[in-house]
Amino acid sequence: MIPAFEEATGITVELISAGTGDCITRIDSEKENPQADVLWGGANLGTYNSNPDLWESYTSANDANLPTEYQSYNGYYSNYALDGSAALLINLDVFAELGLNPDDFTGYNSLLWPELKGKIAMGDPTASSSAWAELSNMLLVMGTEPYDDAAWAWVETFIAQLDGIILSSSSAIYKGVSAGEYAVGVSYEDPCVSLLVDGATNVKIVYPEEGAVWLPAAAAIVKGAPHLDNAKLFIDFLQSEAGQQAIATTTARPVITTITNTAPEIIPFSEINVKIEDIPYVAEHKAEWQEKWANLVTN
Repeated sequence: MIPAFEEATGITVELISAGTGDCITRIDSEKENPQADVLWGGANLGTYNSNPDLWESYTSANDANLPTEYQSYNGYYSNYALDGSAALLINLDVFAELGLNPDDFTGYNSLLWPELKGKIAMGDPTASSSAWAELSNMLLVMGTEPYDDAAWAWVETFIAQLDGIILSSSSAIYKGVSAGEYAVGVSYEDPCVSLLVDGATNVKIVYPEEGAVWLPAAAAIVKGAPHLDNAKLFIDFLQSEAGQQAIATTTARPVITTITNTAPEIIPFSEINVKIEDIPYVAEHKAEWQEKWANLVTN
Protein backbone atom coordinates (compact mmCIF):
# COMPACT_ATOMS: atom_id res chain seq x y z
CA MET A 1 0.00 0.00 0.00
CA ILE A 2 2.67 2.54 1.00
CA PRO A 3 4.86 1.98 -2.09
CA ALA A 4 1.78 2.44 -4.27
CA PHE A 5 0.93 5.70 -2.48
CA GLU A 6 4.49 6.98 -2.71
CA GLU A 7 4.65 6.19 -6.41
CA ALA A 8 1.30 7.85 -7.09
CA THR A 9 1.99 11.04 -5.12
CA GLY A 10 5.75 11.43 -4.74
CA ILE A 11 5.22 11.72 -0.97
CA THR A 12 7.59 9.75 1.27
CA VAL A 13 5.96 7.93 4.17
CA GLU A 14 7.63 7.20 7.49
CA LEU A 15 5.85 4.21 9.05
CA ILE A 16 5.93 3.41 12.77
CA SER A 17 4.41 0.01 13.56
CA ALA A 18 2.86 -0.54 16.97
CA GLY A 19 -0.33 -1.77 18.59
CA THR A 20 -3.37 0.47 18.49
CA GLY A 21 -3.24 1.17 22.22
CA ASP A 22 0.43 2.14 22.05
CA CYS A 23 -0.20 4.41 19.05
CA ILE A 24 -3.06 6.21 20.77
CA THR A 25 -1.03 6.61 23.96
CA ARG A 26 1.78 8.21 21.96
CA ILE A 27 -0.57 10.47 19.99
CA ASP A 28 -2.16 11.60 23.26
CA SER A 29 1.24 12.28 24.86
CA GLU A 30 2.25 14.36 21.81
CA LYS A 31 -1.01 16.28 21.38
CA GLU A 32 0.55 19.59 22.41
CA ASN A 33 3.14 19.10 19.67
CA PRO A 34 1.84 16.42 17.27
CA GLN A 35 4.45 14.33 15.47
CA ALA A 36 2.22 11.87 13.62
CA ASP A 37 -0.12 12.67 10.76
CA VAL A 38 -2.31 9.59 10.47
CA LEU A 39 -3.40 6.66 12.60
CA TRP A 40 -3.55 3.94 9.95
CA GLY A 41 -5.54 0.97 11.19
CA GLY A 42 -7.15 0.69 14.60
CA ALA A 43 -9.40 3.70 14.07
CA ASN A 44 -13.08 3.01 14.66
CA LEU A 45 -16.09 4.35 16.52
CA GLY A 46 -14.76 3.03 19.82
CA THR A 47 -11.40 4.71 19.24
CA TYR A 48 -13.14 7.99 18.52
CA ASN A 49 -15.51 7.78 21.48
CA SER A 50 -12.61 7.11 23.86
CA ASN A 51 -10.39 9.88 22.45
CA PRO A 52 -12.57 12.42 20.61
CA ASP A 53 -10.09 15.27 20.98
CA LEU A 54 -7.21 13.54 19.16
CA TRP A 55 -8.56 13.56 15.60
CA GLU A 56 -8.98 15.97 12.73
CA SER A 57 -12.30 16.05 10.92
CA TYR A 58 -11.93 15.02 7.27
CA THR A 59 -14.10 13.12 4.82
CA SER A 60 -12.60 12.31 1.45
CA ALA A 61 -14.68 12.78 -1.66
CA ASN A 62 -13.95 9.09 -2.31
CA ASP A 63 -15.92 8.14 0.79
CA ALA A 64 -19.12 8.52 -1.24
CA ASN A 65 -18.02 5.62 -3.46
CA LEU A 66 -18.11 3.19 -0.53
CA PRO A 67 -21.16 1.06 0.28
CA THR A 68 -23.47 3.11 2.50
CA GLU A 69 -22.92 0.91 5.55
CA TYR A 70 -19.16 1.54 5.40
CA GLN A 71 -19.13 5.28 4.79
CA SER A 72 -17.69 7.50 7.52
CA TYR A 73 -19.97 7.54 10.54
CA ASN A 74 -19.03 10.98 11.83
CA GLY A 75 -16.37 12.45 9.53
CA TYR A 76 -13.43 11.68 11.81
CA TYR A 77 -12.34 8.25 10.60
CA SER A 78 -12.27 6.77 7.11
CA ASN A 79 -12.87 3.10 6.33
CA TYR A 80 -10.59 1.51 3.75
CA ALA A 81 -10.60 -2.27 4.30
CA LEU A 82 -12.73 -5.04 5.77
CA ASP A 83 -11.55 -7.46 8.44
CA GLY A 84 -13.43 -10.72 8.86
CA SER A 85 -14.48 -11.19 12.48
CA ALA A 86 -15.53 -14.82 12.16
CA ALA A 87 -13.04 -17.34 10.81
CA LEU A 88 -13.16 -20.76 12.43
CA LEU A 89 -9.82 -22.43 11.77
CA ILE A 90 -9.80 -26.22 12.06
CA ASN A 91 -6.83 -28.57 12.12
CA LEU A 92 -7.54 -31.44 9.74
CA ASP A 93 -5.11 -33.83 11.43
CA VAL A 94 -6.65 -33.30 14.87
CA PHE A 95 -10.12 -33.76 13.40
CA ALA A 96 -8.98 -37.08 11.94
CA GLU A 97 -7.61 -38.17 15.32
CA LEU A 98 -10.97 -37.33 16.89
CA GLY A 99 -12.86 -39.18 14.19
CA LEU A 100 -14.56 -36.01 12.98
CA ASN A 101 -15.41 -35.11 9.39
CA PRO A 102 -14.30 -31.52 8.68
CA ASP A 103 -16.95 -31.23 5.97
CA ASP A 104 -19.64 -31.63 8.65
CA PHE A 105 -18.26 -28.66 10.60
CA THR A 106 -20.29 -25.71 9.32
CA GLY A 107 -20.31 -22.95 11.91
CA TYR A 108 -20.83 -21.83 15.47
CA ASN A 109 -23.19 -24.64 16.45
CA SER A 110 -20.57 -27.17 15.35
CA LEU A 111 -18.34 -25.78 18.11
CA LEU A 112 -20.68 -27.45 20.59
CA TRP A 113 -19.86 -30.99 19.41
CA PRO A 114 -19.02 -33.04 22.53
CA GLU A 115 -15.77 -34.27 20.95
CA LEU A 116 -14.49 -30.68 20.79
CA LYS A 117 -14.87 -29.82 24.48
CA GLY A 118 -11.54 -28.52 25.75
CA LYS A 119 -10.06 -28.56 22.26
CA ILE A 120 -11.15 -25.09 21.13
CA ALA A 121 -9.01 -21.96 21.41
CA MET A 122 -10.73 -18.62 21.97
CA GLY A 123 -9.37 -15.20 22.86
CA ASP A 124 -10.45 -12.94 25.70
CA PRO A 125 -13.03 -10.36 24.54
CA THR A 126 -12.18 -8.14 27.51
CA ALA A 127 -8.58 -7.78 26.33
CA SER A 128 -8.40 -8.67 22.62
CA SER A 129 -10.02 -6.61 19.86
CA SER A 130 -10.33 -9.65 17.58
CA ALA A 131 -11.94 -11.74 20.33
CA TRP A 132 -14.30 -8.86 21.09
CA ALA A 133 -15.28 -8.75 17.41
CA GLU A 134 -15.88 -12.52 17.51
CA LEU A 135 -18.12 -12.20 20.56
CA SER A 136 -20.19 -9.41 18.99
CA ASN A 137 -20.51 -11.56 15.84
CA MET A 138 -21.84 -14.45 17.94
CA LEU A 139 -24.30 -12.20 19.72
CA LEU A 140 -25.55 -10.90 16.38
CA VAL A 141 -26.30 -14.27 14.80
CA MET A 142 -26.81 -16.89 17.54
CA GLY A 143 -30.06 -15.68 19.08
CA THR A 144 -33.65 -15.37 17.95
CA GLU A 145 -33.00 -11.67 17.44
CA PRO A 146 -29.66 -9.81 17.30
CA TYR A 147 -28.00 -9.44 20.70
CA ASP A 148 -30.87 -11.03 22.64
CA ASP A 149 -30.95 -13.29 25.72
CA ALA A 150 -31.00 -16.39 23.53
CA ALA A 151 -27.68 -15.35 22.02
CA TRP A 152 -26.20 -14.94 25.49
CA ALA A 153 -27.53 -18.37 26.47
CA TRP A 154 -25.63 -19.82 23.50
CA VAL A 155 -22.49 -17.92 24.53
CA GLU A 156 -22.77 -19.36 28.04
CA THR A 157 -22.93 -22.89 26.61
CA PHE A 158 -19.95 -22.11 24.39
CA ILE A 159 -17.90 -20.86 27.34
CA ALA A 160 -18.49 -24.18 29.10
CA GLN A 161 -17.34 -25.95 25.93
CA LEU A 162 -14.04 -24.05 26.05
CA ASP A 163 -13.26 -25.72 29.38
CA GLY A 164 -11.01 -22.83 30.38
CA ILE A 165 -9.05 -22.39 27.14
CA ILE A 166 -9.19 -18.61 26.77
CA LEU A 167 -5.94 -17.21 25.39
CA SER A 168 -4.54 -13.73 25.93
CA SER A 169 -2.88 -13.56 22.51
CA SER A 170 -4.89 -13.64 19.27
CA SER A 171 -1.87 -14.97 17.38
CA ALA A 172 -1.60 -17.90 19.80
CA ILE A 173 -4.99 -19.10 18.52
CA TYR A 174 -4.21 -19.61 14.84
CA LYS A 175 -0.62 -20.58 15.54
CA GLY A 176 -1.78 -23.15 18.08
CA VAL A 177 -4.31 -24.65 15.69
CA SER A 178 -1.72 -24.81 12.92
CA ALA A 179 0.66 -26.59 15.30
CA GLY A 180 -1.99 -29.13 16.30
CA GLU A 181 -2.42 -27.89 19.89
CA TYR A 182 -6.14 -27.30 19.30
CA ALA A 183 -8.78 -28.78 17.01
CA VAL A 184 -10.46 -25.43 16.34
CA GLY A 185 -9.48 -21.81 16.73
CA VAL A 186 -12.08 -19.06 16.96
CA SER A 187 -10.06 -16.54 15.01
CA TYR A 188 -10.30 -13.85 12.32
CA GLU A 189 -9.84 -14.01 8.58
CA ASP A 190 -6.58 -12.25 7.76
CA PRO A 191 -4.03 -14.47 9.58
CA CYS A 192 -5.97 -17.63 8.80
CA VAL A 193 -5.96 -16.89 5.07
CA SER A 194 -2.27 -16.02 5.36
CA LEU A 195 -1.60 -19.58 6.56
CA LEU A 196 -3.20 -20.93 3.38
CA VAL A 197 -1.39 -18.43 1.17
CA ASP A 198 1.89 -19.53 2.79
CA GLY A 199 1.15 -23.12 1.85
CA ALA A 200 -0.41 -24.69 4.95
CA THR A 201 -2.28 -27.88 4.03
CA ASN A 202 -3.31 -29.10 7.50
CA VAL A 203 -5.86 -26.37 8.22
CA LYS A 204 -9.21 -25.27 6.82
CA ILE A 205 -11.20 -22.06 7.28
CA VAL A 206 -14.92 -22.28 7.96
CA TYR A 207 -17.08 -19.16 7.83
CA PRO A 208 -20.05 -19.71 10.16
CA GLU A 209 -23.19 -20.64 8.24
CA GLU A 210 -25.12 -18.65 10.84
CA GLY A 211 -23.47 -15.49 9.54
CA ALA A 212 -20.11 -13.72 9.49
CA VAL A 213 -19.34 -10.03 9.97
CA TRP A 214 -16.64 -8.00 8.24
CA LEU A 215 -15.79 -4.91 10.26
CA PRO A 216 -14.26 -1.90 8.55
CA ALA A 217 -10.65 -0.99 9.26
CA ALA A 218 -10.19 2.74 9.30
CA ALA A 219 -7.63 5.53 9.33
CA ALA A 220 -7.88 8.88 11.08
CA ILE A 221 -5.94 12.12 10.77
CA VAL A 222 -4.24 13.28 13.95
CA LYS A 223 -5.49 16.64 15.19
CA GLY A 224 -2.86 19.26 14.43
CA ALA A 225 -1.07 16.94 11.99
CA PRO A 226 2.16 18.65 10.87
CA HIS A 227 1.59 17.54 7.26
CA LEU A 228 -2.16 17.94 7.07
CA ASP A 229 -2.45 18.23 3.28
CA ASN A 230 -0.39 15.08 2.77
CA ALA A 231 -2.45 13.27 5.40
CA LYS A 232 -5.61 14.12 3.48
CA LEU A 233 -4.02 12.78 0.30
CA PHE A 234 -3.24 9.54 2.10
CA ILE A 235 -6.87 9.15 3.16
CA ASP A 236 -7.95 9.95 -0.40
CA PHE A 237 -5.63 7.26 -1.74
CA LEU A 238 -6.80 4.59 0.71
CA GLN A 239 -10.35 4.99 -0.58
CA SER A 240 -9.44 5.52 -4.24
CA GLU A 241 -9.75 2.91 -6.96
CA ALA A 242 -5.95 2.50 -7.00
CA GLY A 243 -5.77 2.16 -3.24
CA GLN A 244 -8.56 -0.38 -3.14
CA GLN A 245 -6.93 -2.40 -5.90
CA ALA A 246 -3.70 -2.39 -3.85
CA ILE A 247 -5.59 -3.72 -0.81
CA ALA A 248 -7.05 -6.46 -3.03
CA THR A 249 -3.55 -7.92 -3.44
CA THR A 250 -3.33 -8.53 0.34
CA THR A 251 -5.25 -10.84 2.69
CA ALA A 252 -7.52 -7.97 3.77
CA ARG A 253 -10.61 -7.18 1.72
CA PRO A 254 -11.26 -3.83 0.01
CA VAL A 255 -14.06 -1.82 1.56
CA ILE A 256 -15.43 -1.34 -1.96
CA THR A 257 -16.90 -4.83 -2.07
CA THR A 258 -17.19 -4.99 -5.86
CA ILE A 259 -13.36 -5.19 -6.00
CA THR A 260 -12.30 -8.79 -5.46
CA ASN A 261 -9.09 -10.08 -3.91
CA THR A 262 -6.45 -11.58 -6.15
CA ALA A 263 -5.53 -14.47 -3.80
CA PRO A 264 -7.57 -17.57 -4.73
CA GLU A 265 -7.56 -18.62 -1.07
CA ILE A 266 -10.00 -15.80 -0.26
CA ILE A 267 -13.55 -17.04 -0.76
CA PRO A 268 -15.80 -14.44 -2.42
CA PHE A 269 -18.56 -12.80 -0.40
CA SER A 270 -21.12 -14.39 -2.71
CA GLU A 271 -20.31 -17.76 -1.11
CA ILE A 272 -20.55 -16.53 2.50
CA ASN A 273 -23.53 -15.59 4.67
CA VAL A 274 -22.41 -12.03 5.33
CA LYS A 275 -24.05 -10.09 8.16
CA ILE A 276 -23.81 -6.38 8.97
CA GLU A 277 -23.09 -5.38 12.55
CA ASP A 278 -24.88 -2.49 14.22
CA ILE A 279 -21.61 -0.75 15.01
CA PRO A 280 -22.97 2.16 17.12
CA TYR A 281 -25.15 -0.20 19.18
CA VAL A 282 -22.30 -2.62 19.82
CA ALA A 283 -19.93 0.23 20.75
CA GLU A 284 -22.53 1.56 23.20
CA HIS A 285 -22.80 -1.82 24.96
CA LYS A 286 -19.15 -2.84 24.84
CA ALA A 287 -18.29 -2.34 28.51
CA GLU A 288 -21.53 -3.97 29.64
CA TRP A 289 -21.05 -7.03 27.43
CA GLN A 290 -17.40 -7.43 28.35
CA GLU A 291 -18.39 -7.47 32.01
CA LYS A 292 -21.13 -10.01 31.28
CA TRP A 293 -18.63 -12.26 29.47
CA ALA A 294 -16.20 -12.01 32.39
CA ASN A 295 -18.94 -12.93 34.85
CA LEU A 296 -19.95 -15.96 32.78
CA VAL A 297 -16.34 -17.14 32.62
CA THR A 298 -15.90 -16.68 36.38
CA ASN A 299 -19.12 -18.44 37.23
